[in-house]
Amino acid sequence: MSSTDAIRTFKKVLIANRGEIAVRIARTLRVMGISPVAVYSDVDRRAPHVWMADEAYCVGHAPATESYLRPDKILEAAKIAGVDAIHPGYGFLSENADFAQQVEKEGLRFIGPSPQSITLMGSKTAARARMQEIGVPCIPGSEALKDVHEAEEFAKTIGFPILVKAAAGGGGKGMRLVKAPEELASAFRSAQSEALKSFSDDTVFIEKAVMNPRHVEIQIVSGPDHRTLWLGERECSMQRRHQKIIEETPCGVLDDDIRHQMGEISCKLAEDIGYVGVGTVEFLLDEEQNFYFLEMNTRLQVEHPVTELCSGIDLVEAQIRIAEGHLLRLEQKDIKRQGHAIEARIYAEDANHNFIPCPGDIEDLILPAGPGIRVDCGVSSGFEVPRYYDPMIAKISAWGTTREEACNRLDRALRETAVKGITSNTVFLRQLLKTKEFKSGQYHTGTVEELKVKDSKDIPQNVSDLAIIAGAITEFEKNKSQSRHSAQPNQDSTSWWRSPPNTWRNR
Repeated sequence: MSSTDAIRTFKKVLIANRGEIAVRIARTLRVMGISPVAVYSDVDRRAPHVWMADEAYCVGHAPATESYLRPDKILEAAKIAGVDAIHPGYGFLSENADFAQQVEKEGLRFIGPSPQSITLMGSKTAARARMQEIGVPCIPGSEALKDVHEAEEFAKTIGFPILVKAAAGGGGKGMRLVKAPEELASAFRSAQSEALKSFSDDTVFIEKAVMNPRHVEIQIVSGPDHRTLWLGERECSMQRRHQKIIEETPCGVLDDDIRHQMGEISCKLAEDIGYVGVGTVEFLLDEEQNFYFLEMNTRLQVEHPVTELCSGIDLVEAQIRIAEGHLLRLEQKDIKRQGHAIEARIYAEDANHNFIPCPGDIEDLILPAGPGIRVDCGVSSGFEVPRYYDPMIAKISAWGTTREEACNRLDRALRETAVKGITSNTVFLRQLLKTKEFKSGQYHTGTVEELKVKDSKDIPQNVSDLAIIAGAITEFEKNKSQSRHSAQPNQDSTSWWRSPPNTWRNR
């Protein structure tokens, strides 16, 4: 969309997503006086995002490839509903350039950047090449690789350890750490398989592994005239299986000069590619505070609430206003951040067994409230967490005037959270907050795994993808076959992350 496009006021918007992000988008639409329209698969028929919308349309069977990843069915629902625009949320079709182009061809607005920007930044190899052209520091890496032999030859030039990474998508999917040459072939094939399943694209590449880095990202907002602002950073280093579980802002170890350099480079990047909308530029930060471009996510991030809590800016509203054609009213000097915010992701998973997904029926759900607490949730009591999608139940965010206050509020909120019927990670999260690594702020992307290894030698650290999938299905079928779940005492509660399965109050 160019800066000369006329303002187009939306009256009805279709949300091409599910779960907590669909609920979150619907709420902002409602506040803006815009009618939210939902889509759902057959297993999501009773989901909260469906009954919160003014209209809802079934787009297929449970597997995402038959529903949420079907552009034709999403567009058919949009036509029937007579919407003005489509908001993709994150995941699914949010970074699918072809879908964005189809939406525009139908005369609708895609609430996100242009297909061209999505294409350029959607390929990590193309994005890195562009960044090198404009002088942004990048980690040494390959182009897209054809096969294992080509990967082995390139690995010799940069040495181990390395990362095999999917060229498309994100969320840690299609990523494998390889510490020795004999591990490469298996990791390459595994990354390809997961990338194909997750993004319908098995293209992978190799990148030099930065050991013990911090994962820091910059939130940007670009108007139709391409003027870009940065809204601060997010610290996202608390991860398991390369996926974030706790995020906070600001980053406690980031030097102010480095912070501003990262913000200005992010704005330069967005302006260079003619970016319009909300986006996130991700970096790795080493122990000497050298930073390297990692990727750009051309969508809303899961962890966006912490930025909203400290900046006071509704990022979904910003997305919608920009898509309507409105210019940014703020200048960079107007961006003021206050206090500290932290978010924890509540998952239906078993921290005792390599965070294996634990889908099933939620018999009852109690969520926290109180000063400084925000809850983003896409499930409810009686809802089935399906085995077909990401098993996140909710996000709990806390704000405080200081980091200590925010962390204490989050701990209190997690203590008040109760999930009955399935295993969740709430105990694990509370214990994580109490570790000396987290309390001191001295942690990195490998800290969670290091804590696991240090605390327990009897749990395998390299569970294969097939084992994770098989375990998830087994747990799902077990839960489905039981009419009620009784609490079982934890037989080994000494490990800091261990939590009793199927308990009423996860404390």
